[in-house]
Amino acid sequence: MYIQNFTSKLLEKAVEEFSRLPGIGKKTALRLVLHLLNQEKEDVINFGETIIKLRNEIKHCQSCNTISDNDICNICNNLSRNSSIVCVVESAKDVMSIENTHQFNGVYHVLGGIISPMDGIGPNDLKIDNLYEKINNGDVKELILALSTTMEGDTTNFYLYKKFKNYAVKITTLARGVAIGDELEYADEITLGRSITNRTLFETSI
Repeated sequence: MYIQNFTSKLLEKAVEEFSRLPGIGKKTALRLVLHLLNQEKEDVINFGETIIKLRNEIKHCQSCNTISDNDICNICNNLSRNSSIVCVVESAKDVMSIENTHQFNGVYHVLGGIISPMDGIGPNDLKIDNLYEKINNGDVKELILALSTTMEGDTTNFYLYKKFKNYAVKITTLARGVAIGDELEYADEITLGRSITNRTLFETSI
């Protein structure tokens, strides 16, 4: 067990807060805090103000639920995108991963999670209402189910397929270039890009 005797309560508190971040242990947190203390005061203030501004002013797109500076994100607002093709993902991280492939010109829908009974997350906890509204209005021609190939991701994919299969919408899924059990954010751009380009009908993957 890592034990550190701090010479300052302020330092100890800062290390405690940094160590709450995912993947950051106490040793790494201490290095980060000491690094900040070695920076110019103005730079550290700017760092802190940026985080506070992010937390206070960040929004979620009213159309697709991804993280945005505005009520409608730049992707949904882009008239050159094909808004009739909607790629369903778990989080904003997945939007960024797919955008980095430069292989997709549709729009997105962020669920904000996936069905996971172990974590107490059910279908009612997902952000589906605005997607249902678009499909019900006939605005969506193709729905790409692009969730991670984990048990939870597959369960959520199947739930969405059952929910929307009787609507006039083509339902596809990523080609299995993404290995079983992989999270989208860890797939390389070439593999993920090919998985999107070579997507298949969901019903053939069941």
